[in-house]
Amino acid sequence: MAADRIAVLGAGSVGCLIGGCWQVAGLPVTFFGRQRLADDIAKNGLTVSDYSGWKSHLDTVDYRTDASGLSEVDIIALTVKSAATAEAAREIAAHGRDGALVISFQNGISNVDILHRELDGRFEVARGMVPYNCAYLGEGRFHKGVAGAPLYAEDRPETRDLAERIGDGPAELTLSGDMLGMAWGKLLINLNNAVNALSGRTLLEQLKQRDYRRVVAASQREGLRLLKAACIEPAKVGALGPNMLPRAIDSPDWLFNNVFLKKWKIDARARSSMADDLAQGRKTEINYINGELVALAERLGIGAPVNRKIVELIHAAEAGAKPWAPAALRREVLRP
Repeated sequence: MAADRIAVLGAGSVGCLIGGCWQVAGLPVTFFGRQRLADDIAKNGLTVSDYSGWKSHLDTVDYRTDASGLSEVDIIALTVKSAATAEAAREIAAHGRDGALVISFQNGISNVDILHRELDGRFEVARGMVPYNCAYLGEGRFHKGVAGAPLYAEDRPETRDLAERIGDGPAELTLSGDMLGMAWGKLLINLNNAVNALSGRTLLEQLKQRDYRRVVAASQREGLRLLKAACIEPAKVGALGPNMLPRAIDSPDWLFNNVFLKKWKIDARARSSMADDLAQGRKTEINYINGELVALAERLGIGAPVNRKIVELIHAAEAGAKPWAPAALRREVLRP
């Protein structure tokens, strides 16, 4: 297994950060992504950095735009946006080597089901999770904006070997036997992504405003009620357990800003990936985050008014609606 070759398919902000850190650790990584980033990295190399001040630069990076090279690899780290999962799976099926391991490092819950359906048993599929913010800073620079928080993947022999090869560092791999629970726990945290995107502010600026946080906390409480009704147990992701999370988010400014926000150590430049998508005119992953809860509510035959309204507002923002001020968003989403 020590010679296994690794691909990052969908190498944007998340994929370039993960793959770059793995290459710094000595692993053979091939990146597959868009021409714009291929040109940028060919000109500038690839620089990875994190909140602590750690930084490393790679002069030589194998970044390709043709998926036919997937035939050369044994492990595929999938980092495409969730809406592109089916298309990516078809590329893997067309070009990948039967039996290769595909690890979904994507937001949401349903990506693994899509991969199983599209790949039809020809590939091994494992769930992964990226619990931190990744930002593209231009000129081949990719930055991890939150301290701590290791990368996660399903515990199995291939991922144990991969984790050992990666070792400690900014993209170390932690293994879990409950990745579905971890995915739901991460989704509850990711409910802030939409509010951050609707605010038009950095994560720090948004989180300092309690009216924004009240909307996040309400979406989390609604999510917890839905998960309980579905007998789904979300796992603890980060410092706070799922049931404590909305209580912390909804705490008064003096407590939240001076205790929780300082402890989380969020980079001043960090924004949610959904905010980046809106800024660049791209479709967001809202249907795979808040929308997962709306879909669960529909399956259960119960309501999800908070998350449904947030989904509607993000779709309006995709069409050009302007950012929301804190009190205005609270009134719009949490109206009686």
